[in-house]
Amino acid sequence: MAGHTKSNIAAAPGDPELASEASGRESYDRHLLLDHVVRPEDASQRERFEAVARTLRDFLTQRWLLTQQTHDRENPKRVYYLSMEFLIGRTLINNIINLGVEPYVRKELRTDPRQDWSEVVETEPDAGLGNGGLGRLAACFIESLATLQIPAMGYGLRYEYGIFRQAIENGYQIEQPDHWLAQPDPWEVCQPRQTVQVPVACRFELHDGVLRAVPGYATHLLGVPYDRPVVGYGGQTINTLRLWGASSPDHFDFGEFSSGDFVGAIVDRILAETVTRVLYPDDSTRAGQALRFVQEYFLVCCSLADIVARFRRTNDDWGLLSEKVAIQLNDTHPAMAVGELMRLLLDEAKLGWDEAWELTVETLAYTNHTLLPEALEKWPVRFFELVCPRLLEIVYEINRRFVADVQQRYPDDHPRASRMSVIEDSGERQIRMANLAIVGSHSTNGVAQIHSDLLRTRVVADFAQMFPERFNNKTNGVTPRRWLLAANRDWAGLITESIGDAWITDLSELRQLLPLADDQTFRSRFRQTKQSAKERFADWLRTTTGQVVDPETIFDSQIKRIHEYKRQLLNILHVIVLYNRLRSDPSISIPPRTFFFAGKAAPAYRLAKLIIKLINNVGRVIDEDPVSRGRIKVVFVPNYNVSLAERLIPATDVSEQISTAGYEASGTGNMKFMMNGALTIGTRDGATIEMAEEAGEENFFLFGLNAEQVANSRQWYSPHWHYENEPETRDALDLIFNDHFSRDEPGIFTPIRESLLDHGDFFMHLADLSSYAEAQQQLGELYADPDAWTRKAIINVAGSGKFSSDRTIAEYAAEIWNAVPCPID
Repeated sequence: MAGHTKSNIAAAPGDPELASEASGRESYDRHLLLDHVVRPEDASQRERFEAVARTLRDFLTQRWLLTQQTHDRENPKRVYYLSMEFLIGRTLINNIINLGVEPYVRKELRTDPRQDWSEVVETEPDAGLGNGGLGRLAACFIESLATLQIPAMGYGLRYEYGIFRQAIENGYQIEQPDHWLAQPDPWEVCQPRQTVQVPVACRFELHDGVLRAVPGYATHLLGVPYDRPVVGYGGQTINTLRLWGASSPDHFDFGEFSSGDFVGAIVDRILAETVTRVLYPDDSTRAGQALRFVQEYFLVCCSLADIVARFRRTNDDWGLLSEKVAIQLNDTHPAMAVGELMRLLLDEAKLGWDEAWELTVETLAYTNHTLLPEALEKWPVRFFELVCPRLLEIVYEINRRFVADVQQRYPDDHPRASRMSVIEDSGERQIRMANLAIVGSHSTNGVAQIHSDLLRTRVVADFAQMFPERFNNKTNGVTPRRWLLAANRDWAGLITESIGDAWITDLSELRQLLPLADDQTFRSRFRQTKQSAKERFADWLRTTTGQVVDPETIFDSQIKRIHEYKRQLLNILHVIVLYNRLRSDPSISIPPRTFFFAGKAAPAYRLAKLIIKLINNVGRVIDEDPVSRGRIKVVFVPNYNVSLAERLIPATDVSEQISTAGYEASGTGNMKFMMNGALTIGTRDGATIEMAEEAGEENFFLFGLNAEQVANSRQWYSPHWHYENEPETRDALDLIFNDHFSRDEPGIFTPIRESLLDHGDFFMHLADLSSYAEAQQQLGELYADPDAWTRKAIINVAGSGKFSSDRTIAEYAAEIWNAVPCPID
């Protein structure tokens, strides 16, 4: 499986030179024997997976090193992508496909009667490094950077536990530890020689079981780097994802331990390692907020130190920094990079303020991912005072100069300076991290055209007026290697058979499918691939969860983080409307439909968790009622992750993209569904607008208020009007509030009633429910005509070419980073 010559590694995907069967088998057996001290015939499934993964890593290591050596030698401009999340999923299958060695891996595993290819893939856990779209986008981006041969590194944190493993008990979400690193990860390589010291201006102590910060005791954390290969398609470039693990200086007090103070002797190490223990600590408490703050500071300090060290290895002139380095901040989480880069340039490089500031602004760029004001991070000044007072000094000076500039430019607009200030003085003094990111970078981009427009005109309009040249749009994309080539083999194979394989690296080639939408044979074969995917998913679901679904029904999926603005509640309200129709007249014609929900709610987000409970309760009642059983079914699939999405997306007929218009930044699940042949029912929000433009609105099921209508109706919108004047809306709500779905727990859904009727229905579920139900009715009618449905599905796939992360990254490289490919010889 692994050839170890330069010519072997440089071969194209599928080239026989890529793999030496003898050496691959020898490497596999050697890893089983030497890594685990076990005979191959006695090895466990996990041990066999690790042997395959390490054999593959042996194979790619030479190319990985050659990539780094070439970048050092050529000294191109390098891109550094800072993100608190990288939702990379499983690595084995992605690396096998991108290296082009799958036929050889399959062949070799077939020679082992105890080895099953599918079981090998299933043994690998999803890496617990992300939660939702932000992290999955980062994973797609770093894969596209490698595929496009752009010199780049990703920087994140090596969380020992993911956000949490979701279980469902009595309909409720239960959070369990997601210890994805319980066993060694064969892909990561620890680099202790490149450990970074992170200064901290306080120490943390345990008092009566409570963690407290003690100021005035300067100490430091250690950032230990763990590197993972990022394989570009074709295996030409292998970039690096560097994840930082937190530790403490090794000063174990043997005397303290010997005297009986066992906890005191090891508390520093335990506290230090807590920094990278868990992704997204519960921020409903002050302690959780403080830990999150330290995580962001730790990421920025480690990454900036490493970036500057790499720059200095090949550049003596600090003035070349922005010509050789591009740093992209993925949302506000790494926004402290503005202050930290200034600190490095001022305190270590000894540059003057003006030169340091110019270099900082030219080097940094910021991606905004939200239109929700509450999601624009603010950190208490007190956190900065305790942890990093030097950064606070620098931020104060940045703000003093910036506010003075605002006042000079707008002398008659006194409130403007207060709105734009990096420091918020009302109530507890806080640092506005989005303001800091915009002020301290040369580019601020949104991630869909409507998002970028709303960002400029509503969310940060003052900044867009002052710095119009800094604002731009970069519509998101997803990697077709993961989300079509790997996830949907049958459909990918049919595409390649029909138009060739150039689409794998140029998704715009899918336009060639348009004429085939009118080809009866091609439509029939498309339906076969979809049906096969549905049957595979139904088998997997039954095996893993015990839930039984009928693959002959419409598969309607809403899979994303549970949040009010994403409106899973609107979806389940419509399900109740359908259920009521059947109860009123069992003879009516409703195409049999299975509604899939999947996603996690933040542990402290009580209403979101209650929506999960409602979904599960509605599903149970519908299953128990003879009038609805077999005609509509609701399934909540627990513990949503990348691997689950790779199974369900190819099997889905209907993609639910139903956020309140003006609140979804982009969405990327919508793109994955589109290229896999699902039809979209959605609002005019995020990237769905651009998707409909590419495929034609007549091939989408769009409904509801648009963003302008949502904004303009705030003053007069009354959910009570819809309750009083729309019988189906009233009947659906009454069924919930009269405990039809909660007979054993009366009153548990009262907070949902309060949100919808008493508190104004901020996300306008009831305003869109009738329009949504009408669109669903049209959808069901179309599905009854298989040829018409399939034609629209193929047109959607043909129109999905714009939504490749390769296109997005090419735009970032040309328009923000000024970075070009650096081919590996």
